[in-house]
Formats: sequence, C-alpha cells, structure tokens
Amino acid sequence: MDRLTMTDELEAIDEATITKRKIDHTLARFSAAHDELAAEEAKKRERRERLASRPAALLEQTRTALQRVVTTTDSEPAEAAEQSSPQTRLQEKKDRKTKQTARSGRIAVAVVAALVFLSLGSAWGAQTWFDAKFHTVVSLDEDSADIQDAAGQTGDENFLMVGSDTRDGAAAEDGVGDADGTPGARSDTIMIAHVPADRQRVVMVSFPRDLEISRPECKRWDPATSSYTDQTSPAQKIAKLNTAYAVGGPQCVTKVIQQITGMKMNHFVGIDFNGFKSMVDAVQGVTVFNEKPIDDGTLGMIIPQAGEVRISGDQALNYVRARHVKGDPTSDYGRIKRQQTFLGALLKTVMSKDVILDTGKLSGFIDAFAKATFGENLGIKQMMTLAKSMRGMGSDKVKFLTVPTTGEANNRGNEVLVQSKAKAVFEALINNTPLEEKAPEAPPSESSSAPTSSAKSGGGKKSSSSG
Repeated sequence: MDRLTMTDELEAIDEATITKRKIDHTLARFSAAHDELAAEEAKKRERRERLASRPAALLEQTRTALQRVVTTTDSEPAEAAEQSSPQTRLQEKKDRKTKQTARSGRIAVAVVAALVFLSLGSAWGAQTWFDAKFHTVVSLDEDSADIQDAAGQTGDENFLMVGSDTRDGAAAEDGVGDADGTPGARSDTIMIAHVPADRQRVVMVSFPRDLEISRPECKRWDPATSSYTDQTSPAQKIAKLNTAYAVGGPQCVTKVIQQITGMKMNHFVGIDFNGFKSMVDAVQGVTVFNEKPIDDGTLGMIIPQAGEVRISGDQALNYVRARHVKGDPTSDYGRIKRQQTFLGALLKTVMSKDVILDTGKLSGFIDAFAKATFGENLGIKQMMTLAKSMRGMGSDKVKFLTVPTTGEANNRGNEVLVQSKAKAVFEALINNTPLEEKAPEAPPSESSSAPTSSAKSGGGKKSSSSG
C-alpha cells in the first residue's frame, strides 16, 4: 500500500507525509467548524419559524372566535349530541345559560373593538373635516414689540375673540338690517379669553366697542372677501376701538389689543353674529338668567320674563346684539354683560352630557361653529385644549370682567381707559398673580398704555389660582 497514504504515528515518516498530515488536520478543523455553524443556523431558523408562526396562530384564533360569534349552536353535529351523556333539564338549562353568556361576551368584545376602530376613524375624520371647513385668515403678530415679557408668557393661551356684526346673510325678520342698509363689518364684541400656563383659572376680559384708542397704520380689510387689499389705512390718533376691525380687520384689532394689554395673542377667533343663531338651534337652546325682562327700544321685546329662561337661536341673536335695552346704565356695558352671560351659558350647554353624548347635537354645533368662524391658529386641537383647561373648573376659577374705564363717555362720545387700573389687570394676567378686588386710583397724569414686566422677579411666573 502507498506509505504516504497509510502511515503510523509511531514509525518514522518523511517530510511529505508530515505536510500532508497537517493539511488533513486543518481540513478536519474547518469541517468541524462548518458543522457547528450549520447546527447553530438550523436552531436559529427553527426559532424564527416558531416566532413567525405565533401571529398567524393568533390571527387564526381571532378569526375562529369571530366566526363562533356569528355561528349558531344549531349547526352542531347530531353525533355529538348522541354521544353526550343524558342530562337533566336543570343541567341543560345551565349549559344553555353558560353558552349564551359566553356568546354575549364574545359579541360584546367584537362590538367594543368595532366601536374603538370607528371612533378613532371618526375623530380623525372630524378633525380633518373641521380644519378643512374652517376659514383661516392671517390675524396674529406673535413677534410684536408691544408684547411685554414674551418669554414669561410661554405656555399661556390667549384667545382674542371678535364678534362681527356684518349683516351678510341676515334675514328681514331678524330685525338687524341687511348688508345693503348696513354695509361692511364692525366688531360689536372684543374679548380676550386668557388661560395661564398652569391652567388654574380662566379670565374673560371684554372691551367696549366705543373705547377710545390710538389706531396704528393697518392694511385695508375687505369684509366681503375676508381678505386684505394692497391699500393701507393710515394711523389715526383718536378713534373708536370698533373702527380697527372695520378698516384693518383681524390684524389691526390684534395690533391694538396687544398695544393696550402687552399680552401675546396666540389665537384669533372671528365670529359672525348670525352664526350664534344656528349654534344655539343646534344644541336646542341655552339657558340664561336675567334680573329683568329684556326690552330693547329698537329690536322690541326679546325676553319677556325675568329669571332662568331657555332661549332659541332667534332670541340669542337679538340678545347679544341689543344696544338699547331699557334700564341699562349705558348701551355698551349692558350689552357686554349680556354677551358674557350668553357665552358662559353656551359653553356650559355645549360641555354638558346632553350635547357631548348626543352625536346629532354635537356635530350640528361643530358644523354651525365652523361655518360662522374664521381666524388663525384655531382648530379641533386648540378647541380641545381650551375645553380640557376649563373642564371641572368651578365658578370661582372662571372670571368675567370688563377693562376699567371712567364709565362715562367723553365729549367725543368715547369710553376712556383708566390706565393705572387697566395696567394692574393686565400685569396680573401676564404674571399670573391674583386680580385685585379694588384697583388703585388713577394718578393725575397718565401716559403709558401697556403694562410692564417689573412685577416679575427673576423672570419666573408666580403660580396662583386666585380669580
């Protein structure tokens, strides 16, 4: 036999045999390593197949369970009934009850799963639908130099709300005129809804429409198209507040309010008064409380009785517009009080179970709101933020007030701002400190119209829930 092939470890071998033997040993090691890797790879493949089969098994189990939900027990084979041992009527009744309970449970699970899926889809659809219908108009100026301590107002939500008395779409029976007789649009209501970063209170501040202001230069506003033109309205040293919206639209109103308050407006909501009618009708009326009947010299008897009254959309429209109610101290302040009462009542109604849990009422209100409003940085998410902030708040945490004025019109027929009292109010809102029950008296000479941030020490906000 070939001695190079068959050798003995004990006998002397030549150099060629030693080389061949080294090659054999090396190949043996490679072969062993290959076998180990192959075995390990087989184990990994088996593990992957086992893990991959679990979702399929669960899916099959779910499909089978759903089939059982809709499959009656009448289809069970007769052989199974014959093979089962005889049962008493009581045992049969128990078995039927057990099967019915199990079937009901499976049906409940399937229904809940379906509802969750549909609700998620509906929520996404509602948000997309509303945001698409909402008319966005450039309104804000969050980098304005008039904002006091902008960094300190981080997290605050300030909604500038303007109620427009445009007559577009008003019917003759509304008794408020029409677009031909009263063209353009005026801001009958200007209000700030302030929600601080800690969400511990809500303060609603109203401004009289006849408040005397120094109106800045603004782009011209066309209410017919709800857009700005290429023209500019020059600044006016002495003007009424409601002219800011008439000539310059949302942007001009925002400029004026930020000059007066020093607060950063980060939401603008414009509401056509005609929209109040459809909003109220959508929730089937709101309840307001009046100390006396509401009898207006121009619109006639709006609410004939005092106390708690549930008003319809037509009544609500006149309720917020009435300016010549018998017994009002002034036309502006009486109307401001009614507007605040109405908004509070509408919010309470919309957030009630009767509306939230009623799909028809809620969708009707959202539809009416979307059609009647416009502005900037307002959508489902922003509305939900405001609603969540106000949820569960007692009446002591939601405060309505009117910007301090002298209470008497000057010789130009304008309301005059009491600068020191107004400054104290807006500094308290900016710094989130308690609102003073009695604001300080105005000094003999007043020059500043915007609050300063001197009350803040170290730039931090004080936390307070005082109203």
